[in-house]
Amino acid sequence: MASRALSHVFGVSHSLSGRAWCWRGGNMEINGGVIGLEDDIVTQLLLSRGVDRNDLDRHRTPTLGGFLPDPSCFRDMDCAAERIAQAILARETITVYGDYDVDGATSAALLIRLMRMLGHEARYYIPDRLLEGYGPSGEALVKIGQEGSSLIVTVDCGAMAHEALSMARDAGVDVIVVDHHKCPPDLPPAIALVNPNRLDESDEAAAHGHLAAVGVAFLLAIALVRTLRQQGYFKDRAEPDIRGLLDLVALGTVADVAALHGLNRAFVAQGLKVMAKRHNTGMSALIDASRLKRAPVCSDLGFALGPRINAGGRVGESTLGVRLLTTEDQGEARAIAAQLSALNEERRAIEAEVQEAAEEQLAAQHNRAVHLLSGEGWHPGVIGIVAGRIKEKTGKPSLVVAVDRDKGEGKGSGRSIAGVDLGAAIIAAREQGLLVAGGGHAMAAGLTVAADKLDALGDWLDERLEGSVSRAMGEQKMTLDLAVSARGLTSDLVHSLERAGPYGVGWPGPRVAVGPVHVIKADIVGTDHLRLIAGGPDGGSIKAIAFRAASTEWGQAILHGARSRKLWLAGRVKIDDWGARPAAELHLEDAAWAD
Repeated sequence: MASRALSHVFGVSHSLSGRAWCWRGGNMEINGGVIGLEDDIVTQLLLSRGVDRNDLDRHRTPTLGGFLPDPSCFRDMDCAAERIAQAILARETITVYGDYDVDGATSAALLIRLMRMLGHEARYYIPDRLLEGYGPSGEALVKIGQEGSSLIVTVDCGAMAHEALSMARDAGVDVIVVDHHKCPPDLPPAIALVNPNRLDESDEAAAHGHLAAVGVAFLLAIALVRTLRQQGYFKDRAEPDIRGLLDLVALGTVADVAALHGLNRAFVAQGLKVMAKRHNTGMSALIDASRLKRAPVCSDLGFALGPRINAGGRVGESTLGVRLLTTEDQGEARAIAAQLSALNEERRAIEAEVQEAAEEQLAAQHNRAVHLLSGEGWHPGVIGIVAGRIKEKTGKPSLVVAVDRDKGEGKGSGRSIAGVDLGAAIIAAREQGLLVAGGGHAMAAGLTVAADKLDALGDWLDERLEGSVSRAMGEQKMTLDLAVSARGLTSDLVHSLERAGPYGVGWPGPRVAVGPVHVIKADIVGTDHLRLIAGGPDGGSIKAIAFRAASTEWGQAILHGARSRKLWLAGRVKIDDWGARPAAELHLEDAAWAD
């Protein structure tokens, strides 16, 4: 492998989508499917993702033993474990208060299943997205206390719930917060607030700020079992093997789009192994409802399992996810999984309507650094998905707000691009008085805004983020890991690349450049998907598909102008296992003329 890290792949400096193709690491052009010189493919992939050469073995096979910190390094972790242990020993009533998304559902399910393993049946409370909104409400916490719970553990929410937690404290209810969202300098009153993104965290704990809430909950589980062990709780009972909860950690981590490096990558790698064993009755039913005929892989968590759990909170009943992931009854599990699949189909239809309406507003915001799109009657349950779609289409941070005319305010959700911290901007907007509520992290945020402040919010965000958006967009490029001929795109290559996984945000899946090729067939399938069959001069042929790309400029160029010209193609390779024999398929992300 020559060291041409800064050169353009195949000489492409301006692709059909306007991007330069650059090597992520060194030049990895593979001729005839054979890679040369000092490193194998996996080694090169690890090095190009920032792994030190002396640390390759730990990352080659990510395990908990290689990445797990001592939970006690997190502020309030030991305090939280002590209080929960006290409640278990005293047989107090404990309620787990979760968010309505996948991270919240898996976090709540993890703690409920853990306490069941410890001989303690906990209650749960999941707020209704439409009626109650995000985060704990003071009224709900007080009511839970009145119904007998002396301890409430909030998961994936609570880090900014000052008023609600004050009401709980005044009512004599103890609250522990387990969260991962950005924290303000002044923390809400709680018995313990465990969050790696606390501003007063140690460097060791803050290094795990990329954890999803379910990852933080798993660390709390370790601390709780250790605390009970020290107190002699397991003298007369078996100590639970909490590694069996890692399937929940994997699902919540991937579905929440948490960065898959370090501990998260170990969580997902080991969690997928647990998931394949199907010991969780509800998880097994969810896999069956997703029509998977094999053990789930990382992408299935984000595109098949996660959306079904999310559908309950978005357009159905918010408790469905927790009920599914905690039930031991196979019949109930199958029924809930089927209900979630039906709700997911309903969600898709609603999402399409809202997206179409939102896209109609884009033309008027062409010069905006941040898109703020709003409409009355839009379903709040799909605005986050639509914001993500708009962001992908425009390459700019995007917020979508569903306005309730009767209340005079809107619920919004935003998605950002690399290099633009949207969560920090939303928190700052709240502090400026532009929002009723708001928070989030770098890549995603949620907010509540008065309808008459939407224009002012849009102007403020545009001015604040214009510089960072301009810098981020000015650096538009596609990073690739290797280049092959058409004949070199094989299932063996796909399996070799997967050995450096699991992949996701923060640990990107390998991109492969292929070519030169000529188009044999190009057409549109499904909803705006571009399907392609291409051949190379080496006699090889490849199948490719570009999702939601047929109407883009580069998609149209391939459909109408590529028959007489040769192309370079770029994307991620997957195994297409729908046919009689599994074969490699390119998930196309970009293309460039080769002549």
